[in-house]
This record gives sequence, structure tokens and C-alpha cells, in this order.
Amino acid sequence: MIKSMTAYGKCTIQLADKKINIEIRSLNSKGLDLNMRAPSAYKAHELSFRKKIASAVERGKIDFSLYIEKTGVDTISQINTPVIQAYIEELKNITNISGEKALEIAMRLPESLSSSKEEIEADELNQINSGIDQALEAFNTFREEEGAALAEDFNQRIASIKSLLDEATEIDVNRLAGIRTRLEKAVADLKENVDQNRFEQELIFYLEKYDITEEKVRLSNHLDYFIQTMKAESTGKKLGFIAQEIGREINTMGSKANDASLQKIVVQMKDELEKIKEQLLNVL
Repeated sequence: MIKSMTAYGKCTIQLADKKINIEIRSLNSKGLDLNMRAPSAYKAHELSFRKKIASAVERGKIDFSLYIEKTGVDTISQINTPVIQAYIEELKNITNISGEKALEIAMRLPESLSSSKEEIEADELNQINSGIDQALEAFNTFREEEGAALAEDFNQRIASIKSLLDEATEIDVNRLAGIRTRLEKAVADLKENVDQNRFEQELIFYLEKYDITEEKVRLSNHLDYFIQTMKAESTGKKLGFIAQEIGREINTMGSKANDASLQKIVVQMKDELEKIKEQLLNVL
């Protein structure tokens, strides 16, 4: 079962004084490109977050965001009493001001509030890790749903190439006979006596250059292998290699065609294959 590299997952954790939002989104990429955004207080745990996410997403251009919404009283900032008292005394010395007004002004002056570094409690950290797991679960569900849509498209296009291959097989039944007839007529038009044995040998050699039997068999096998691989595992790289082999056989058929109808079918096959290759860039 294939998965898409494009996905999105989110989880929201509500604590007593804050709401923690976790988001994971991705786009296609050849490898793992993980970008993390989190408040500075959570930076100490970034490595463990990174390992957890990397092991689950495998590859892709990943954006992980952890952001905080304060919903309660901020207990981190504390009143710096000595500084405020000093401000009030200085204000009273330079102007006739009430104590209440002096306090109001002092509270707005620098260093009137002191902040201690926020420490992440064990319970909160556990909830964040659980939230990341939930976001990853939603993220992978999204990947599977998108992958199912991609698989349906691949199945249709592979079926289309198989149908075109059947048409090519029907055309090929009389194609070599037609080439042989044209060559025999060309020799007859020369009105020259030729060694029939030598002519037959050369003709057989010439027709073998245009025989596409092996290409048709290999192409059919590659198409079946593509479907089998797609059902068994999600690996865009492996499917990409198979698509290259499919393209190689189609190109060889085109170079050997020497027939307008067959060339037209080859062009249609190439068109379907190019659409497959474009979508494969988004397969995990």
C-alpha cells in the first residue's frame, strides 16, 4: 500500500494555564528534511522530539510546529519589590505624587517585573510526547488516504498502457509481414537477379531488427511488477526504478516500430508513463 509524502497532522493539548498546539505537515523531498519550530523553553527537548518524528515520517520535507497559547495567569513573571520601592522613593523625591500614582508609574518602568526561566514539568512533557504521537497518527492517516488516491490513478494509467500494449500486439501481427512485402517489392522493382538464399538471410536479419516480441514481453512483466510492488509496500524510489524500465521498453518499441500506427500507440504510452512519473515524486 503506497503512501503520499504530502500530509498534515495536528493535536491540541489543554493544560490549566495554557493550550499547546502541535502541527506536523510535509511536502515531497528525496530525503528527510525536518524543520522544527518551538518556544525556547522547549529547545532542550528538541532532540528527542526530532528522533520521534524522524522515525515515524521516514522522508519528506517536514515542518514541525509547537506553539503555546496562554489561557491562565502567567505565574512566570514576579514583582521585583526592591526595585519598585526604589522607583517610588525617587519619584516622591522629585515630585509631589501620591503613593498610588507612584506605584502605577513604577510598575511600568524597566526591571519592575522579574522573569525566571520556565521549566517544563514531567507531566507536561509526557502530554506533549503523547500529543506528538496523536499528531503523527493523524499525519500517517492523511498519508494513507492520499496514497489510496494515488494508487487509484496509477492503476488506471497502468491499465491504459496494458490496453495500448494489446493494441500494439494486434498491429504487430501484420507489421513484419508488411515490411517484408515492401522490401520484396523494392528488390523486384530493381529488376535485378539476386541470390534468393542470400536475400532471405539478409531479410531475416533485417526483420529481426524490427521485432518487438521481447520488448512486449518485458513491458508486460514490468507493468505487472509495478502493480505488485505498489500493493506490497510504499516505496516511491523503487516504483520510480520500475517506471524507468517501463520507459526503456516503450522507447525501444518506438525505435523499432517502422509503422505509423504503432508509433502513435507508443506516443500514447509515453504520455501515460510521464503522468505516472510526475505522481511518483509524491510517493513515500
